[in-house]
Amino acid sequence: MAVETAVPTASAPGPEPVLHGRDRELAALRELIEQARRGRGGALQISGGLGMGKTALLEAALRQAAAGLRTLGTRGIPDESRFALAGLHRMLRPVADRLDRLPPQQAAALAFLTDAAAEPPAGSFALCRAVLGLLTELGRDGPVLCWVDDAQWLDAPSLEALAFAARRVADQPVAMLFTVRDEHGPPEEAGPLSDIRSLELGPLEEADALAILRGRTGGGHSELDAELLEAAAGNPLAMVELAAALGDAPARQATAVTLPPHSRLRAHYRRRLYRLPPGARMLVLLAVADDRLELDTLTRAAAEAGVDLAEWDVALKSGLVRVDGERVHVADPLARACLETDAALAERRAVHRLLAKVLDRPWHRLRRAWHRAAITEGVDAALADELSAGAVLAEETGDHAAAARAWQRAAALTPQPRLKADRLLAAAEDHWRAGRPRSARALLQRARPLLGSAELIGRADRLHGEIELRAGHPPAAARLLLDAAGRLAESRPGLALSALMRAIEAADLTGDLRAQRNAAQRAAELCHPAGHPMTELMMTHFAGMAAALQGDYERTCTPLRRSMELSETSTDPAAKIWGSVSAITLGDDLRAHELAEQAVHAARRPQAAALLPACLVTLSLVECLLGRFPAALAHSAEGLRLARAAGQDNCAIDHLALMALVNAFLGDREAAMSQLAAIAEPVGARGLSRPATVAAWALACLELADDRPADAAARLRLRGVAGAQHRTIRVLATPYFVEAAVRSDRRRQAARALTAYRQWAEGTGSPARLALAHRCQGLLAEDDEAAVAHFEEALRHHAKAESAFEMARTALLYGHRLRRGRKPRAAREHLRDALQIFTEYGAERWAERARAELRAAGETVEAPAAPPGLDELTPQQLQIARLVAEGATNREIAAQLSLSPRTIEHHLRNIFTRLDIRSRVELTLLLRRA
Repeated sequence: MAVETAVPTASAPGPEPVLHGRDRELAALRELIEQARRGRGGALQISGGLGMGKTALLEAALRQAAAGLRTLGTRGIPDESRFALAGLHRMLRPVADRLDRLPPQQAAALAFLTDAAAEPPAGSFALCRAVLGLLTELGRDGPVLCWVDDAQWLDAPSLEALAFAARRVADQPVAMLFTVRDEHGPPEEAGPLSDIRSLELGPLEEADALAILRGRTGGGHSELDAELLEAAAGNPLAMVELAAALGDAPARQATAVTLPPHSRLRAHYRRRLYRLPPGARMLVLLAVADDRLELDTLTRAAAEAGVDLAEWDVALKSGLVRVDGERVHVADPLARACLETDAALAERRAVHRLLAKVLDRPWHRLRRAWHRAAITEGVDAALADELSAGAVLAEETGDHAAAARAWQRAAALTPQPRLKADRLLAAAEDHWRAGRPRSARALLQRARPLLGSAELIGRADRLHGEIELRAGHPPAAARLLLDAAGRLAESRPGLALSALMRAIEAADLTGDLRAQRNAAQRAAELCHPAGHPMTELMMTHFAGMAAALQGDYERTCTPLRRSMELSETSTDPAAKIWGSVSAITLGDDLRAHELAEQAVHAARRPQAAALLPACLVTLSLVECLLGRFPAALAHSAEGLRLARAAGQDNCAIDHLALMALVNAFLGDREAAMSQLAAIAEPVGARGLSRPATVAAWALACLELADDRPADAAARLRLRGVAGAQHRTIRVLATPYFVEAAVRSDRRRQAARALTAYRQWAEGTGSPARLALAHRCQGLLAEDDEAAVAHFEEALRHHAKAESAFEMARTALLYGHRLRRGRKPRAAREHLRDALQIFTEYGAERWAERARAELRAAGETVEAPAAPPGLDELTPQQLQIARLVAEGATNREIAAQLSLSPRTIEHHLRNIFTRLDIRSRVELTLLLRRA
């Protein structure tokens, strides 16, 4: 039935391409086509700038329509837009043989399709009715998809006729789809498509853009990926062009991240700029040259240059610039990057010179210096000093991107090698804090030959070590940071101490106790405790942690309590985190939570923002220990977003591991496995012991929930892909190992692990840890009387602690023991409590375990009610189905459930298959009927 017409090339046979980040639009297309199949027509237009994926969505619609729909369409061609009816001629000529089925007047109006001598109809209404009549006639033979790509270039009579038909096909099996390029200009008077439902394609979100990039380059170059994402500004075509320009050398750290010279996007924006008259072009270039341009500055610059402000209307209508309040912006960040590269050098210089003249307010100091520097060649020490002073002010306000740019330009203008190196290091530090580790590394490499003193080398090593800690290889970070501390101890003791703290953090991330001891010993040698408050904090913290890891709890509590006291008086986020870790070790989760929250609050200051993702790791862990799972997921979701934006991949891995642990506690295998799969390779390659051990804990929880205790015990007993397990995380996971070992008849291993855990719980006196220790003793008890005593003691301690979830798991295990001991009435009381808590947490796997135990104990328990017809869905699928029925997009559902949009799409396909439906509309109707 399909008619052979000009179809986009990607619709040729072959594997169906994946469209990232367009779930909402794909759902709308599916709905449009399904409506046509059911005999109800409709129309939709998709708008967006060049490269945003309009044609790709059209191709997706054509693939969906391939089964059972006739398709006919055309594409707007600029050279033919002046020829009346050229678009209809291309679209409808393949079906001109149907004209004899139309009434004579309608057939006459379309006679130009077959008769070159026929005159086009004098009245447009007659033509519109004829087009509608032909589409209606085609619909009698089956559903039709009528499409127009690049409708903005279709000749006006053709577009008017098709829009007329689109507004009148609701009762016909005809779907009409238009794609329109939107250049972000001011709204014009209403056009033919103005009242047709529109979907505007915005920039892709980072995760979707990254998926495109890694599909093209193979991924694994995270620092370069971050700069490519920034350069592409969410435009799919830009991502494809950047990946292609990168070629087969994605690891070249010095490669400039710019669109290639032959880029379609660059040519597009260049044409738009040079279509403008000189005055309007200069006004656009003012916004390109200064990303903080005010209307007042633009007005004064125009007056200074003698440009009539009427040219401003021309500039606005071009769509290249827009006004937000008092600020003037380039409408598209990608356009700004392209025009900055492609504008004529003489015009760029003239604009910088003009801005340097009119930016004469005191608060314009850095911007004025920057524009002067842009037109200065060679060296200029005075201008370099002015830029440096402005960079310091930018750092104080947290504008690290502006500071980095100023330091880098100041270094280029500086004649003295040592001062040039100092400014390059400052630029590298600000690039790092602005989330550009690749640029920071490149500047460190440029600065190395100029580093002539121990202090400068120490600063470079400290920054390099911090980058490796957060975004690279932590074992290398520990060595770099220790070396940096040695070089900085005499001239910059504060920086030396900071380097040592980062060295201990790197060693902790990799589980390297020897490196932690070396860093602490070096701190004692370099910095006397009275010399710096942080030194005493570090020494007391490490002394307490070392004693705890050795099982000497008499020497643990005093130094760790002192560490917490010192952290409470500090304003440094790192100090707060150390205090929080001390509190976790002492089993005081509430105090740990308080200190972690203080750390996050302190890290939200602009000067400390680089520490925020790491602070959120600790806060998420504490929320997890307290059983506050929604809060833990929310903190890790924020931390994951911030870590990725800042190029801090190791922090991102920590957050993904914690999210997997929370989902594993709740029994959500699919979500947890999706998150663990994302970190499997980098955890091993980088030697990240801490997230590797959290991952093992998560897997053990999943195995326990699925009643595979032997596998769970193996997860927590064996070395991981990153080597030895992290000591602190392993101790926190001990109750899960004991449970798994007892249930898999490994009682000797369980008893040995419990001995150390019980000593820790009793040594710290933590109610939460004592509760878990007694739970484990109850599991190991040989006789029922001893088991009951330990479980009762566990529940008593749970009542003093905060985690209801762990109380529920204790109640479940206790109820199981009572039932096996032939005390079903007593068992039911605890199992009901467990079921209620698991249900409130949404932990359906554990709730089902509690229901099964209750049934075995003689109580009738109904399964949770599912809407009729939906009982074949898993709990997670049912949750997704309900969110779809509420109108949530895949992206919104993914954010709520901490999954990827692609995972949600996979679930929806399975839901449609199980329910034998084809669309979100059918799913919504099914749920509403239920």
